[in-house]
Amino acid sequence: MGLDASPVSDAVVTVTATPAPASAIERVHPGAYLGELMAVDAAGGGRIDGDTTMNEHSLEAARLAAGAGLDAIDRLRAGDSDAAFCVVRPPGHHATSAQSMGFCLVNSAAVAAAALVDAGERVAIIDYDAHHGNGTEEIFYRDAEVLYVSLHQSPFYPGTGSATDRGSGAGVGTTVNVPLPAGATGDVYRAALDRIIGPALDAFAPTWLILSAGFDAHRADPLTDLGLTSADYADLTRELLAVAPAGRRLVFLEGGYDLQALVDSTASVAAELLGEQYRSESPTSGGPGLDVVQAIEELHRREAHG
Repeated sequence: MGLDASPVSDAVVTVTATPAPASAIERVHPGAYLGELMAVDAAGGGRIDGDTTMNEHSLEAARLAAGAGLDAIDRLRAGDSDAAFCVVRPPGHHATSAQSMGFCLVNSAAVAAAALVDAGERVAIIDYDAHHGNGTEEIFYRDAEVLYVSLHQSPFYPGTGSATDRGSGAGVGTTVNVPLPAGATGDVYRAALDRIIGPALDAFAPTWLILSAGFDAHRADPLTDLGLTSADYADLTRELLAVAPAGRRLVFLEGGYDLQALVDSTASVAAELLGEQYRSESPTSGGPGLDVVQAIEELHRREAHG
């Protein structure tokens, strides 16, 4: 397990989550959708879309994953820790308000963000999973109190996440997509953070940070074609933690399908959450994508000047 491999494992307090109440889930998923999942659950499981199935434990696991975030928020507010890492499955960022997708049933990060917004917070969700978090984007596309940022491989599943998708209505400008080509390396991600994401965060001024930490952009992942290492994830996480003060930092595990990469990346990110470093690999550079970063930077500059 990644947390066990981390040099800060002795400082990690492990907590067992409780299931999220239906009312919290329904803040982002309509009751009818939750009812559909409950019907499949009552039948012992089954296929619910082209790439997502449920067994007799899936809905309970999804409710526990969402509940982990809500419990973490309570504990962080109580001063129990500086940050929380919800090491949960199934992932959630593909689940739209009314549709399961991509192994995702309940959008845990969105449930947590909605609870924080209801409490008067401004929430930045940074998603560095290799796949675009279409569900999280859809849920908050018109919301001025949630900034959603996604760095993802493109073209790739689920086919969404264009740089020109920037939110609508009150949420114009609160969606930031950075679609990157196959082979993009850590230097490209760091450039995107400095030149695109950093300015967006400064302008938005969040009071809470949520990371959708998918580790499938690792170069060893069998489902994707990006070029990161666990050291790149550590570097990105360290810079992003400065966005919100201690006690207002929440991380959710999303994708990641190479077990060793998952272990190394989890260990590296866990160390950063506690102000330490763990490096079993080196950062990467030299891959394609800097031209994409420049183009998006120019797009945002044009928007800012009308």
